[in-house]
Amino acid sequence: MTTTWTEADVPRGESGDALHYRDATTLAALIAAGEVSSREVVQAHLARIAEVNPQVNAIVTLRADEALRAADVADTEVASGAELGPLHGVPVTVKDAIDTAGIPTQGGSRLFAGRVPEVDATSVMRFKRAGGIVLAKTNLPEFSAWTETDNVVTGRTNNPWRLDRTPGGSSGGESAAIASGMSPIGIGSDVAISVRGPAAFTGIAALKATHGRIPFTGHLSPMTSAWWHIGPMARTIRDVALGYSLLSGPDGQDGYAVFDNHVEGATERAAGQSIRVGWVSDEAFGPVDPEVTTAVADAAARLADLGCHVERINPAILRNTDALTALMTFLVSQSGPHIKSLSAGREDELSPLGQDIIARPAPTADELNAAHRTRDALRSAFAQHFSRWDVLLCPVTPMTATPHGAQQLVVDGQTVSSLHIMEITSFFNLTGLPALSVPYGFSSEDLPIGVQLVSRWFDEATILRLGALIERKGGLGNRRPPIPA
Repeated sequence: MTTTWTEADVPRGESGDALHYRDATTLAALIAAGEVSSREVVQAHLARIAEVNPQVNAIVTLRADEALRAADVADTEVASGAELGPLHGVPVTVKDAIDTAGIPTQGGSRLFAGRVPEVDATSVMRFKRAGGIVLAKTNLPEFSAWTETDNVVTGRTNNPWRLDRTPGGSSGGESAAIASGMSPIGIGSDVAISVRGPAAFTGIAALKATHGRIPFTGHLSPMTSAWWHIGPMARTIRDVALGYSLLSGPDGQDGYAVFDNHVEGATERAAGQSIRVGWVSDEAFGPVDPEVTTAVADAAARLADLGCHVERINPAILRNTDALTALMTFLVSQSGPHIKSLSAGREDELSPLGQDIIARPAPTADELNAAHRTRDALRSAFAQHFSRWDVLLCPVTPMTATPHGAQQLVVDGQTVSSLHIMEITSFFNLTGLPALSVPYGFSSEDLPIGVQLVSRWFDEATILRLGALIERKGGLGNRRPPIPA
């Protein structure tokens, strides 16, 4: 039996803010200090889920009673003076492509319907060891393979800012849940855009760390682990930084996750030397919505005001390279055969997305060689770029949240394919660079705009620092989604 909570049951902190909109760092501190109980925090999020999930459909598996029991245990540990983790008693959510022991992990596919893993993914285990309580699993497209969160098992997720818009994909359920106060922090995954794009579309933050920083162990798409990243998602940069600190480091299973937490790539700076930021928008990634470019320019100005050395740049490697085609070539070459094998004899159970994946012809040797050349050229070009610049500032997506099911989009007067959504973010998956989606401002349609900060490999610390300084400075403030009934 699942307990139902209403708005009247929602506890409120000393500031009068509903607990479901306090960030995870604050909630953990309140619980540890005994100012609020873990049960009250879990109840607040259950009430919020009951209130808004019917319209948003971000939560696909809810563990209400189990979470309340875990909260009671957490409260007992606080009372006993036990050592507490940095997420002690805080509810967390997990994308439904990431294994959770004893909890269904279905990947948005009939092929995995009812699948219940026996072991947690490394990322889930680390959040739980930090004291986090798994409250729910969140929605995604089938196989985490598209930029809109919709599937034939758990349906379509809506953007809480406007229900007729997508929250993005593939971690769109996670972003929508966090943006609308159903969760303070969660775990998503990203192969071309999948934590950063949804974060930008819903006004939250997300980090795709350097490839190999966070183990991929326990994700439903192991065949593409050379490109996939697990990443933290939250409403604040400080929560994303907390999540990253808990998730990063080798686990002895993922052969790409071999770097210790202390490995950093930042170059030595002379005393007093400012952080060097090069920013770029439509001239490299066009077309880009002018309002998105304006937000990036405004963020650049704010970084300059904070003492950074900031210049508008136009790197030829970005302007002249098709990173998305190279990345998609790699992904199709690996995901196609895998899904064909999984679905053998069950092809009619696939969604249209799954059907499209298995119908695609395998890339030729020439196409794969071209993709390798593109990746290697980009890595070399970025190595040179980051010898001069510490940070690249650019859009996350070329536009704000798009209508559901849109196949073509008009951006700055030009008609483009919906694949253009991934035009910018794909550069950093292809090369494995760390990239942070920062909630920044709003469009004239009252839709969130995010900006993206990218650094050299292993220098997550710099972009997290700058992101914390500029988040919500472009007009996002503390506005919350209206979520109409």
